[in-house]
Amino acid sequence: MLENVNIAFIGAGNMAEPMIAGLIQKGVEPNLISVSDIRNERLLELEGKYGVRPAANNSIAAAEADILVIAIKPQYFDALVPDIQGNLSEECLVISIMAGTTLETLVAGTGHAAVVRSMPNTPAQIGMGMTMWTATSAVASHQRDQAQAVLSSFGRAVFASGEHYLDMSTAINGSGPGYVFLMLEAMIDAGVQMGFTRPVAKELVLQTVIGSATYAQQSDMHLAQLRNNVTSPGGTTAAGLAALEAGGIRTVLSDGIWAAYKRSVELGDG
Repeated sequence: MLENVNIAFIGAGNMAEPMIAGLIQKGVEPNLISVSDIRNERLLELEGKYGVRPAANNSIAAAEADILVIAIKPQYFDALVPDIQGNLSEECLVISIMAGTTLETLVAGTGHAAVVRSMPNTPAQIGMGMTMWTATSAVASHQRDQAQAVLSSFGRAVFASGEHYLDMSTAINGSGPGYVFLMLEAMIDAGVQMGFTRPVAKELVLQTVIGSATYAQQSDMHLAQLRNNVTSPGGTTAAGLAALEAGGIRTVLSDGIWAAYKRSVELGDG
């Protein structure tokens, strides 16, 4: 899907780099990848590390691209618009990873119809990302395949049939690492309070969570059944779960996800 395809990145931040690394690992030739950024030292860093080509400016990056990846913060998109409009080839595919930026805004800003909107997350930085994406009707079948190939190069990618799913995705996989890190922090702090050193508590918690998530991912059993399997009547897990339920852990988590979802919708509307 990506053989002899010129892929240009506008923005060279924390999300662009794992995408670049993933694409090269999947077999994309580094000389087919160009990067534009306001920080010249960052471009030189990526050139030295991966062999990609620094672009002289955003307009040149856009003009050379078969696939253009917009990897900037959404508040900078308006300033980028003049550099993109009129510089994209008719066959170009635009992929945005900007949170809260709608397809309508992207099409209007780029002046281009074939646009993909995606929501990756920070574990992409270690090749373990989770991305949801959708596309305008102008995106051809082979371009959808290309989008899937790009977005799955740094983890997993799932296509959404409607754009409204992207706001939901923002609240779960986009913001989700923040929730997980908070829970990990709380579990580690509890371990320290009981008497473990912080390094030991951290190792216990992280491996337990990694193992549990991997086990759940590979198992055909419902999560409730997996939980029941480790909950002996009158045992320690039952006592711990009872305290968590009494504290409203399900409601608190649900409320947090809904708050993130509503904020994502507000950002898209604004």
